[in-house]
This record gives sequence, C-alpha cells and structure tokens, in this order.
Amino acid sequence: MKKTLALLTATSAVAMAFNAQAVTKWDLPSAYPASNLHTQNLEQFVKDVNKLSGGDFQITLHNNASLYKAPEIKRAVQGNQAQIGEILLTNFANEDPVYALDGLPFLATGYDAAWKLYQAQKDLLNKKLGSQGMMSLYTVAWPPQGIFANKDIKSVDDLKGVKWRAYSPVTARIAELVGAQPVTIQQSELAQAMATGVVNAFMTSGSTGWDTKTYEYIKKFYDTQAWLPKNAVIVNKKAFDALSESNKKALLQASAEAEKRGWALSKEKTQWYLDNLAKNGMEIIKPSPELMQGMDKVGDTMLAEWLQKAGPDGQKVIDTFRADK
Repeated sequence: MKKTLALLTATSAVAMAFNAQAVTKWDLPSAYPASNLHTQNLEQFVKDVNKLSGGDFQITLHNNASLYKAPEIKRAVQGNQAQIGEILLTNFANEDPVYALDGLPFLATGYDAAWKLYQAQKDLLNKKLGSQGMMSLYTVAWPPQGIFANKDIKSVDDLKGVKWRAYSPVTARIAELVGAQPVTIQQSELAQAMATGVVNAFMTSGSTGWDTKTYEYIKKFYDTQAWLPKNAVIVNKKAFDALSESNKKALLQASAEAEKRGWALSKEKTQWYLDNLAKNGMEIIKPSPELMQGMDKVGDTMLAEWLQKAGPDGQKVIDTFRADK
C-alpha cells in the first residue's frame, strides 16, 4: 500500500512538473500607467492570449515603466531579457528613419491618414525590426498631438526660449526648429518635471495630458493635430519561433484583435480627453493660421530631412502614402 501511494505521489509530482513546464510565460514591459488607453488595450491583449491558448501561454504586463523605462524596452526585447514589449516608434528615430516617420508633423494628421501611412510603412518597418532580431505584432496610434503651454502662442516665434519637453529625437528636432530649449523627459517623469519648472511647454496628445494631470500645471492646449505617433508591440523573433504552433496562433489572433480594438479606442477617446481636460480648467484653443503656417514649414523641413536620410526606400513609402490621396 505504501509503495502504491508513493508511486502515485511521484507520478502526480511528475505530471505537475510537466504541466508547469508546459506553460509558456513571458514578460511585457510598457511605459504607461494603468489609465492609459494603450495599457488598457494591453491588459485585454494578455487576457486574450491566455484565453486563446487555453491557459498555456501567460504574459505578465509590467506597466508604468516598472520593469524598464521607455527607451530601454526595445533593447530588452532585442536581447530577450523581455520576450515582448511595447515601444513608441519615434523614440528610436536616431536608429533608422523608418522609426521617425509617423512623428513628422503634418504628414498624416487624422486617423484615416495615419492608418494609410502605417500600411505604406509596414513592410519597411518589419524589414528593419527583422534585421534586429524582432518582429512587430501590432501598432496603435496615439490621439493627435497638440501644444501644451501656459503662454499665448500666436506664431512659432512665441515658442522661442520655452523649456520644451522632448520625448523623442523627433520632438527634440521640432524644438530646435522653433527655437525652444529641448529637455528630454519621458512620460513617467513628466508630472515632476512640470511641478519643478523643468519644462513649461511641449507637444503631446490629450491622452498624455490627462494621464499626467497636465491641467494642474499648464492651462492651455493648442489643438494643432500635428501627427499621430504609433506604439508598436514587438516580440523577440527567437522567442516567437520557439512557441508551439497553437501558441503562435493564439498570439497572432490576439494581436490582430488588439490592433483593431486599439485604433478604435484611440479614436473614440480623443474627444473624451479634450472634454475632460477642459472640465479640469484646461483651455482648448484652435491654433491661429499664423501658428499653423509656421508649424507646416517645420513639417516640410523635417520631411525633406527625412527623405534625405531614408533614400529610395523612404521615397517609395511617401509615394505609396500619397497615391490616390
């Protein structure tokens, strides 16, 4: 009897160990808080992966830069310290022009245009990520970008000398072109930077303005709708290749659903963010023609610079984007 009991116990322990080993576990770092639309979408994404895999594939979401800061996430995925991660493409504009594209001001200014730009860009983006040992699962656009400031801004000349939050090489370049002083600040550090006067103006979305309670420090938002940068959820290619076929299928299906849901959520919440910023004392301002003309010139300059760096591949993307526009 004792031998039979011992055998059953040993068999049970082996089965439990096998089941534990059969479950694939990944870490997913993100830079944004739980209230952010991208984080909400990611939360549903990891639930979907778990459900579609029958519990065999579990992804742990680490939001609000709790595992890696925003600029560190791509390298962590590339090195397989994290198997999957969410990045803001424009954060890596210095690595390759393809990462800068959707941060160019006034190239694609609405959701339909941003989606079309994504389709034109997708092959080149995947080619670059593939050369770095990664692949993109899906992207989601941020709401349109505007200017937060405490001063009246009637033209780009009014931006000269302001302490300008730059969260990417693209936003730093905008600061240079308008004569502002760029200060690199990621979203998780923004509230403190505003509270201490490190920055007093920046371009970002109503989403970030809401998440960071910008209305407590800055009272004007100029709704320029300058561009819609994208977050991409990327995966280490070796980690992806090591998945079972069923888990690959679960991941790709959940990704397709997350992309569709995320773009819809971003578009849906755009006005909600502006309305709630206004309810909390933010003045939502339609920019003057002079300001828009000046910002258009900034966009033209940056597109010309981008094309020079991107070469024929970049020109092909722009030509595809502008076809039948």
